[in-house]
Amino acid sequence: MNPNIAATEIGLADRYRTYFDRVADCKPIVKIGRVEEIIGLVICSIGPPVAVGEMCRITSPEGGYVPAEVVGFRGNRVMLMPLGSLEGIAPGHLVSSEREPFRVPVGIGLLGRVLDGLGHPIDDAGPLMAEGMRSALGAPPDPLKRKRIKEPIATGIRTIDALLTCGKGQRIGIFSGSGVGKSILLGMIARNTSAQVNVIALLGERGREVREFIEKDLGEEGLKRSVVVAVTSDQPSLIRIKGAQVATAIAEDFRDKGMDVMLMMDSVTRLAMAQREIGLTVGEPPTTRGYTPSVFAMLPRLLERSGASERGSITGIYTVLVEGDDMNEPVADAVRSILDGHIVLSRKIAARNHYPAIDVLESVSRLMFDIVDSEHLQAARTLLENLAVYRDAEDLVNIGAYVQGSNPKIDIALQKIDAIQNFLKQGIDDKGDFEATLEQLQGLA
Repeated sequence: MNPNIAATEIGLADRYRTYFDRVADCKPIVKIGRVEEIIGLVICSIGPPVAVGEMCRITSPEGGYVPAEVVGFRGNRVMLMPLGSLEGIAPGHLVSSEREPFRVPVGIGLLGRVLDGLGHPIDDAGPLMAEGMRSALGAPPDPLKRKRIKEPIATGIRTIDALLTCGKGQRIGIFSGSGVGKSILLGMIARNTSAQVNVIALLGERGREVREFIEKDLGEEGLKRSVVVAVTSDQPSLIRIKGAQVATAIAEDFRDKGMDVMLMMDSVTRLAMAQREIGLTVGEPPTTRGYTPSVFAMLPRLLERSGASERGSITGIYTVLVEGDDMNEPVADAVRSILDGHIVLSRKIAARNHYPAIDVLESVSRLMFDIVDSEHLQAARTLLENLAVYRDAEDLVNIGAYVQGSNPKIDIALQKIDAIQNFLKQGIDDKGDFEATLEQLQGLA
């Protein structure tokens, strides 16, 4: 072949590459099915040929449509769950496959925006300035390509930075009952953290609390470097799960850009309840306390997506709403086994007007030993020892049964306890500088 002709053909191919890609991506043949029946939250249709996780459209004769996701099969029927209301859907409506999984907008243009569980803006601030689309169903980083976590990340919370230090890319859970201060603690971390970007998922929240969290707990400064994904409790269970996937996918995009991201999800328990609802609807057998097997399969798939990669990091903070303050209930136990540490909020400590109500003796950061120096570690151990000694002797002291000088360790703990408690207390607007926190810790120790 003439080399000049070959070079010309290559040049033409490069010039029209964009159009070739569009032709390759187009889907001219649309396969159609029909709604047969609706049972509870599930729509059963005859066809089209699809796979689990694919997106479909349910179209009415008037032209309106509802997006839905394939969640399973029963015999030759497709089981779909709508990403919206079931109202208006009837037998005979057409079901067409999108032939791709659910995708979400991503990019720097999302900062400062509030999205719903499907990635649509709900803040009346105009259209999203997204840089592209990304599948919500990402894969966790390759375990052999994850960077080791060696560098601490500041949260601005003195108790955490001093005694439960977190690393860039660590995943940690906040465990507590209702009304003990989880949302306020998340807002403080979002405002004060040294991470470059916050991605905050509010899953199953009361409608009143969403605006309250954004304006009061997060604040204007916190929102400027945050993306908020809000799914209220009245929305379908599938959208609550999509909200968690959307937030994680947005965080993954920032991580791929080389950023340090703080991903906060409130709460994993409501997410597990949503998956239980879906599992029971499609016929899964209930196992531990009514939770279906798919709940315990979903949790590691989602939580493992955060962490450090070759380029950046996602530091994950996941809240767990424990039932009846039982820290060993099934979801709490499963999440604790996956994450790299846990922070326990105590109702007893909150009742003493001590906030944040972190029970440091019941909490642990599994990576603290790898990311702090020996002086910091020794000072933290000394403080924890004083707290443990005081807690053991507290009842004796309160009833006047302890005699001064009987035990040197108790005497030291009694001398230091007020200073330690004042150090661990922190106002909502009080930002704990990381270096200043370490200096105070050394002084107390």
